[in-house]
Amino acid sequence: MTSELRPAEGLLGQMSMLRIETDGPVVHLRLNRPDKRNALNETLVRELQTAFVNLPKEARVAVLSGEGAHFSAGLDLSEVTEQSVAEGIVHSRKWHAAFDLIQFGPVPVIAVLHGAVVGGGLELAATAHLRVAEASSFYGLPEGQRGIFVGGSGSARIPRLMGVSRMTDMMLTGRVFDAAEGQAAGLSNYLVGEGEGLKKALELARKIATNAPLSNYAITQALPRIAEMAPAEGLFVESLMSAIAQGDEAAKKRVRDFLEKRAGKVGKSS
Repeated sequence: MTSELRPAEGLLGQMSMLRIETDGPVVHLRLNRPDKRNALNETLVRELQTAFVNLPKEARVAVLSGEGAHFSAGLDLSEVTEQSVAEGIVHSRKWHAAFDLIQFGPVPVIAVLHGAVVGGGLELAATAHLRVAEASSFYGLPEGQRGIFVGGSGSARIPRLMGVSRMTDMMLTGRVFDAAEGQAAGLSNYLVGEGEGLKKALELARKIATNAPLSNYAITQALPRIAEMAPAEGLFVESLMSAIAQGDEAAKKRVRDFLEKRAGKVGKSS
């Protein structure tokens, strides 16, 4: 445990498969099924959903990691072997609801990746806004070899990171990307040494937490939606979001600080 982080209290401290810690504006959520390689079952997905609905009011950034040797080895297949088609649809939609709350929740999310980032684990990682990968990270989508298909939003999110062609290759052939290949393909934003992921993620989180909250919200909420729009509609939404952000009093103060040379320039520490 990083010394500045403290166990969460109340509802967030009562999760059975999530270990949650806080440090002022930073919330650290750790998948806590190391004996199952942090495989995602219905309880863990439900706890993720509950946690992101109930983040502390002071939270500005969330860090998501995995306990033990792996981030997540994906779907707990023991839960789906006997599902009917109707039950399978409901199961998938529960994942969609939970994962939407991560990507489109109130705060930016940074995922710390190490070991297996496979199947549903990669789908979960793709919901984060930034991904810090350690050297041990490896990525796979073995659904094709198991006779199933991604069901946790992977078909919508993963191609936006690495492209349809690479995802198709992984699913058809079982190809596994190592940490360096994943970085080159766009699955991670930062690649660090083994054991350095959480430190880097917390460093980024504390930096992001100093941004104006409305600016962070615009980046995580508006930017991915604008990217999916036709250019003309996207540019109009950009104008609206830009005007809203600039009208915020915190933003006005930051602009004044910059103009009056009280704020650091790009490329220099502030």
